[in-house]
Amino acid sequence: MSGQRSKSARQGAAAEDSSVEAAAAQAIDHDHDHDHDHDHPASASDHAHPDQPDGPRVAVLLCGYGEVENSADLADYNALSLRLLVSKSVRLPDRAVPFMSRRLARRARAEYEKANHFVSPHNAIFERQRAGIAAALAEQYGDRVEVFTALNFCDGYLPEQVLPRIRAAGFDRLVIYPLLVVDSVYTGGLSIEQVNNALGDDGGWVRELRYLPSFHDRPDYHDRLARHIRDGVAPLRRRLASSQIGVVLLNHGCPYKAKGFETGIRDSRTLYHAVKEQLWHEFPNISVGWMNHPTPGRWTQPDMLQAARNLVTTGARAIVYVPIGFVTDNHETILDVGYTTDRLKKEHPQVEVLHLSSLNDDAELMRLAAAWISPLVDGAAAAG
Repeated sequence: MSGQRSKSARQGAAAEDSSVEAAAAQAIDHDHDHDHDHDHPASASDHAHPDQPDGPRVAVLLCGYGEVENSADLADYNALSLRLLVSKSVRLPDRAVPFMSRRLARRARAEYEKANHFVSPHNAIFERQRAGIAAALAEQYGDRVEVFTALNFCDGYLPEQVLPRIRAAGFDRLVIYPLLVVDSVYTGGLSIEQVNNALGDDGGWVRELRYLPSFHDRPDYHDRLARHIRDGVAPLRRRLASSQIGVVLLNHGCPYKAKGFETGIRDSRTLYHAVKEQLWHEFPNISVGWMNHPTPGRWTQPDMLQAARNLVTTGARAIVYVPIGFVTDNHETILDVGYTTDRLKKEHPQVEVLHLSSLNDDAELMRLAAAWISPLVDGAAAAG
């Protein structure tokens, strides 16, 4: 959520309060409130099977942020995201966490109520993605491979809760798969941290482990995105030249400093330039747009509003916002892009604005996502 997505609250205590609060906004925006109320099957099957004749069984831990669907869970979500995410880049006294969590929860409830009682579709989309990837893997491996959902911030689907289910089902080979596009301490790094903490002193049962850190550099992903964008802007092409269509490719914003951790800037820039190269000769009015959070420190530029303003300056009669650093729509790709669209329309009422969805559970993406980890599944099954 890439990254990622809406990450919560920070600092507390008089002198520290304002910077904590700002950092909190980052947290919540980095992750976007997540929850457990949605029914997510933990795996494609609830039954354990013995090793098949054609090879050992492998569990795939498909990792995402998860988002709050019940506002009553906002404070708990915020507390978890503060401790796991915000603390990576902002000094966060533990005593400030409960206060900031409640404060951010109140703000989020007000925001969602104003947005027609918004309920994030993220978790439902993520389940469809899990099912799609599982179906594609089943075509190749049968029931030797099962895909389990792990959500970083949703009770019931935390890695510490899912790993015991995987072990109880008889698996001892594991592929960790963050479905979060780019690698950073906020995406795959968070999943690894949670898995390691869950394993604790009892990790020996995992006989083989493999990990896909990201897929930002996959040419087939770039190609699918480019076709998604061309299809999405087709209605505009009936009345505008392609040079009059400003395309803003949205990446999750990244701070430049996070205690030396990888923040995702490098992967996100690589992704942007790769997709741009597929479109540039046809749509020359194109820019990256960083979905930043209003927190202290230097962040990637231009943000998504400034990117659109720049394209209007160079003659865009329409602006198209399209997430490329996300594959699952969430609070950020829906509400935050919507707020930016509203501001842009007020500033430039003559400019048409189009907002494309993430790829979500696109059938082709599901097949690609399964193919990307097939070598890891094979490696985990063959080793040992």
